[in-house]
Amino acid sequence: MTTVDMRTMSTVPTAAAGMTTAIDMADAMTGEAATGEAIVKLMTWLSPAFPVGAFTYSHGLEWAIEDGTVTSADDLRAWLSDILRHGAGRSDAILFAHAYRASASGDIGAMRSVAELAYALQPSRERRLEAGAQGKAFVTAIGATWDAPSLALLAKDLAPTPVAYSVAVAVAASDHRLGLPLALESFVSAFVANLVSAAVRAVPLGQTDGQRVIRDMAPIASAVAGEALAATLDDVGGAVLRADIASMKHETQYTRLFRS
Repeated sequence: MTTVDMRTMSTVPTAAAGMTTAIDMADAMTGEAATGEAIVKLMTWLSPAFPVGAFTYSHGLEWAIEDGTVTSADDLRAWLSDILRHGAGRSDAILFAHAYRASASGDIGAMRSVAELAYALQPSRERRLEAGAQGKAFVTAIGATWDAPSLALLAKDLAPTPVAYSVAVAVAASDHRLGLPLALESFVSAFVANLVSAAVRAVPLGQTDGQRVIRDMAPIASAVAGEALAATLDDVGGAVLRADIASMKHETQYTRLFRS
């Protein structure tokens, strides 16, 4: 069963409806329950303390701040909402779901295809750096600590091209049998939190306003993650041209705190 979001005319799977789909069953079979262990792993991997350098990237937001597009909490809400619904937030969520399922089924060819697509879709040099450098750092950190055999195999197969960050986290989550819905929503929520952290430093926003934005984005992040679970790779695409242009403009921005 689905509900329809009239603002985007997209369908969002409704878990509370009590209906079980084939995708729901597959996800339940390939992932464990949302145990404390699973939550702790996701909190650790997606924490600012995990060494992927997420705090050094703004996804083009720094240019939008200098340009005057984002100068307040309300501006930031609008910017992030569009990126989540119509940009990299949505696309990465779809790619995450497909990479996870490919890993869970042991299909290295499908994993490679999703990883190549995720890296190729980056609209600018800096966004490619953002996806690739974080992915490479995540692969290295996971390999040295938690271990993830499928992820190590994928990284070796793709080399020297890095594994895009969204795909790297998805494959590691699958290797550790973390439930896909939980892992996916956690990933999207961490993406939001990282951009809010950038805005707190660069707008600047107060910490309280930043937390309010994260709170307000939570339902959107959840809806985007839920929609991605039922999406196909043909559904990948975006329409946030200003955000993509912002990432290109950032390449020549004179004063910069961030790498993207």
